[in-house]
Amino acid sequence: MDVTTILLLLLVGAIATYISGDKLASKVALLFSLAALGVSIYLLSLLNKGEQISFLADWISIPKVYLSFQGDGLSMAMVLLTTALTPLIIFSSFGNQFSNSKSFYTLVLFMSFAMVGTFLAADGLLYYIFWELALIPIYFIALLWGNGDADERRKAVVKFFIYTLGGSLFMLIAFAYLYQKAGSFLIGDLYNLKLNSTEQFWIFLAFFAAYAIKIPLIPFHTWQAKVYQKAPTVGTMLLSGIMLKMGLYSVIRWQLPIAPMAARQYMYLFIGLGIAGVIYGSIVALRQKDLKKLLAYSSLAHVGLIAAGCYTLTLDGLSGAVSQMIAHGFVIVGLFFAAEIIYRRFETRKISEMGGIRSQAPKFTSMFMILVLASVALPGTFNFVGEFTVLYSLAQTNIWFVILGGTTIILGAYYMLKMFQNVMLGETNEKVFADITLNEGIVMVVILGFLLFFGLYPKPIVDFVTPSLKEILLVINKS
Repeated sequence: MDVTTILLLLLVGAIATYISGDKLASKVALLFSLAALGVSIYLLSLLNKGEQISFLADWISIPKVYLSFQGDGLSMAMVLLTTALTPLIIFSSFGNQFSNSKSFYTLVLFMSFAMVGTFLAADGLLYYIFWELALIPIYFIALLWGNGDADERRKAVVKFFIYTLGGSLFMLIAFAYLYQKAGSFLIGDLYNLKLNSTEQFWIFLAFFAAYAIKIPLIPFHTWQAKVYQKAPTVGTMLLSGIMLKMGLYSVIRWQLPIAPMAARQYMYLFIGLGIAGVIYGSIVALRQKDLKKLLAYSSLAHVGLIAAGCYTLTLDGLSGAVSQMIAHGFVIVGLFFAAEIIYRRFETRKISEMGGIRSQAPKFTSMFMILVLASVALPGTFNFVGEFTVLYSLAQTNIWFVILGGTTIILGAYYMLKMFQNVMLGETNEKVFADITLNEGIVMVVILGFLLFFGLYPKPIVDFVTPSLKEILLVINKS
C-alpha cells in the first residue's frame, strides 16, 4: 500500500457521495473520510517502520511529467491533518440543512482529495494541478451555500478566486522556467539545480506571489475576512483549518530549498512581513463586531507568526512552524464550530447580540473557554509548543523579531478574552441557548483532546517531522 490509496479513496468517496443522493450524502461522505483517516494512520505506521510509501510512475512524455507522490514525515503530517479534520468538519455540519446536499458533500471530499494531492505531489506540474484543483470546490461551496447578501458574497468569492489564480500563474511560470533548466519537474531534480542569485530571486518571488495570497500574508490578505465571513462554516473551516496550510507547507517544501540564496538574502524582509501580519491582524481583530470576522483576523495574526518561523531557515523555526500549523488547524476549526453553535441558537454573528450564555450552557462555556486559552497559547496546549518554538527561533535570528512577534500573545490574549467575556458572560440572554448536543460535544471533545494531549506530550509529532525538515535544511544550506 502506498500514498495513492488515500487519494483514490477520497476520489471514489466523492463520486459515491454524489451517487448516494441527498439523504445519504452526509453519511457516505463521513464514512469515506473516516476510511481515509484510517488509511493515513496505517501508512504512518508503515513509514515509522522504515517502509516505502511513496509512488512514482510515468505520466506525460512531452513535457516529461511523472505521477510522483512523496510520503515523508512532513507531507504525511499535513495529510494526517487533512484526513483528521475532514471527518470532523463533515460531522460538525450534521446540525445544518443544505440544499442539494449531495453536491455539497461531494465538493467537500473532492477538496480534501485535492489538498492531500498538493501535500503529497513530488512533481512540480502535478503539484500545480492539485494546487489549482483545491480552489474549484471552495469557490462553489462559498458561492452557492454561503451567507448574507448574494451580490456581496459573489464579489468576495470572485475576488478570492482571481487573487489566488493570478498568484498561482506566477508559480506556473516559475515551474516552466525550472523545467527548461532541469529537463524535469521532479522535486529532487529541482533541488539539485545550480541557479544564480538573479534566477533565484525571481523564482523566489514567483513562488511568494502564490503562497502569500494563499496563507495569506499582508498586504495580500484583503480577500480573507470577507470570504471567511460569507462562506458557510464548513467552507470557513476548510479554508482556515487546512487550505491555508498549503501555502505554509509549500514555503518549506518548494520555495526555500529551490531558491535558498534568495531566502537567506531577503530573510529579514519576509520575517518582517510575517510579524507585520501578527500585529495588524491582532489590532484589527480588536475592532471587530462580527464573531467570524474576529476569528478570521485572529487566524491572520497566527499564520503571520508561522510564516515568520518558516523564513528563519532554522530547524527550530521550521519545527515550530509545522507544530503550529497542526495546532492552529485544530483550534481554528474548533473556534469556528463554536461560532456556528452560537449561530444555530441565536441566529446572529454580532457579538453585541450575544452574552449570557454561561448561565444557560455551562458545558459549552467550559469547552469554548479551553479553545480560547489554546488559541492564546496557554502552556499545556499544543499551540504553546509551536508558538514558543517559533518565538525561540526568532530570538536566535534577531531579538527585535521575538519582541514584536511576541505581541501575538499579549494582543491575542486581550482580544480573545474580551470576546469571550462579551459572548459568554453577563446577564442571561433573553434568547434560549440550549447546551451542547451529543454530536456537537463529540466534535469539541476530539478537538480539545488532541490539543491537550499533544500540548503535554508533543514528542511524537516533533520526532516524526524532524528528519524531513533536517533533509530540507541540508538542501538549503548546501548552496
